[in-house]
Amino acid sequence: MRGRIADAWPEAPGRRYLKAEGEILTCQARPVDDCTVQLRGAVTDETSVPPPRRLEGVLHDREMLTHDVVRFLVDLDEPLDFAPGQFALLGAPGIAGARAYSMVNWERGARRLTFIVKKKPGGVLSEWLFGDGAVEGARVPLLAPLGHAVFEPHVGKHVLCIAGGSGIAGMMAILTRACDEGYFDGHRGDVFFGVRTERDAFFLDELAAFRARSGERLAITVAFSDEDVSDAFVARYPGLAFGRGFVHEVAAAAMKGRYANVRAYAAGPPPMVDGVLRVLLREARLHPSDIRYDKFS
Repeated sequence: MRGRIADAWPEAPGRRYLKAEGEILTCQARPVDDCTVQLRGAVTDETSVPPPRRLEGVLHDREMLTHDVVRFLVDLDEPLDFAPGQFALLGAPGIAGARAYSMVNWERGARRLTFIVKKKPGGVLSEWLFGDGAVEGARVPLLAPLGHAVFEPHVGKHVLCIAGGSGIAGMMAILTRACDEGYFDGHRGDVFFGVRTERDAFFLDELAAFRARSGERLAITVAFSDEDVSDAFVARYPGLAFGRGFVHEVAAAAMKGRYANVRAYAAGPPPMVDGVLRVLLREARLHPSDIRYDKFS
């Protein structure tokens, strides 16, 4: 479940747009009888993203980032333009269906995509990725780019990123473009990354590098939900801040009174994203057009 929310509380389900009064979500609706569907003359969206297309590539260089998170690369047969925050539907040989994974990297005309996947017990594709079979060098089909939860520098707003676990993937692409274009020279960035324990943390070196490039205008906080962070761990990352608690609670405490001219991005498991949306809508009072989210189970 991925997209942008509009005029709804976070409990309302949805893909791309949450329902407003008197509307339904056709992606989650099923007709029980014959019906007539009437479309408006034009459907507009302020977000401009490249159209999706079918591609193929070669999967290689799997690397375990933690005990249950793997990173891998896909070399594409042809270049791909996409916006930071978008995702791809990735398939695998002999496995029915495709799975949605956000691109970690960002560049124009990318010939290589980076993905991270958290192992899901019983998940057929994740079990394949984590297994000992013929994964390295496998040809994989993709449909990309997809999604409208994207970073657009021309909007000119401060950036707030709140991610849980593998939800950090799309945020890394956002930070890559923002840092490459000097976005934080004139705008503030606040990133909150939630994991359970030190054992579950990854990308901290990369996040520290973003912080070093951007200075005081970019603040990055890692929240541990299940344990206190050790002094030795903190000492390894002097440019990062650390907190204890669920990431949406840590973010809410740190961001109090600091939501003016902010566009927020949230990504992670559904309960975590629901908690973030409650904070952004009820406490921060952000306009729904300034909230982008990515939910995945």
